[in-house]
Amino acid sequence: MKQTIHAYAIYLEEDKGMSSSTLESYLRDVDKFIEFAEKEYDIRDAGQVRRTHVILFVGKLKQSGRANATIARSIVSLRSYFHFLMRRGDILQDPTFDVEAPKADKTPPQVLTIDEIELLLNAPDTRSPQGIRDRAMLELLYATGIRVSELIALDVRDVQPSMRFIRCGGAGKERILPIGAPAAHWIDVYLDEKRSRLLKASSDEQALFVNVSGRRLTRQGFWKLLKKAAVDAGIPGEITPHTLRHSFAAHLIASGADTRAVQDMLGHVEQPGQQYGNHGRKTMKEIYETHHPRAK
Repeated sequence: MKQTIHAYAIYLEEDKGMSSSTLESYLRDVDKFIEFAEKEYDIRDAGQVRRTHVILFVGKLKQSGRANATIARSIVSLRSYFHFLMRRGDILQDPTFDVEAPKADKTPPQVLTIDEIELLLNAPDTRSPQGIRDRAMLELLYATGIRVSELIALDVRDVQPSMRFIRCGGAGKERILPIGAPAAHWIDVYLDEKRSRLLKASSDEQALFVNVSGRRLTRQGFWKLLKKAAVDAGIPGEITPHTLRHSFAAHLIASGADTRAVQDMLGHVEQPGQQYGNHGRKTMKEIYETHHPRAK
């Protein structure tokens, strides 16, 4: 089976367009199964593999304490590998057929403390245009709890820092969200002084946040700057955009904000008749200004 790995890797990279990190994970999973099959059952040819062998391999992963998510990914990797061999005509049956993946472990979302949020927001070097941009993006993400896809989709016309609100979301799902004074300040600084330095001289780019080439910043670009900010802030573990989204919601609720109001801010899909939840007569802006740690 080892002779097929090189061809499988080319298939994943060229035909499936798989990223290098995902490709490495798939190949590592397949390699571990091949090692298991050869060592435990002296299987040298993929045609000898049966569903029982795959189930026994999954059982060994469980016994070794592997997380359900890791085991599920291994099954996906093996299924992809054997489907590849079937397309090539190397095998006639898929030994992963009807092998069930374990349900993913339910782990609570990571939430930063308010002190960690302060460290993260202060991490960018604001002596450079990129640093000002990064500070504005981090402030805005924590100020609103919006998704990273919504963050990078913002255009200049979508933000009103002087009036302390932003507009985000697509057609039919638009949300008007309040922002605090710190986020408004850093957006102002970025727009007044630094965005123009990142744009090309003749650019008509409408994106709020742009890269050094003067084009709209990508998801990958934001992930990279967030990772750097987390390292510079000395925060352990992997920080993702969703970490800030969860922290936004958790800090509001911990401060006494109505859960329904927080869900509205996050843009969760509403049930019929629940568009206004149980906010009472308070507006979203009032709830925000009362409970968000960086509202003022």
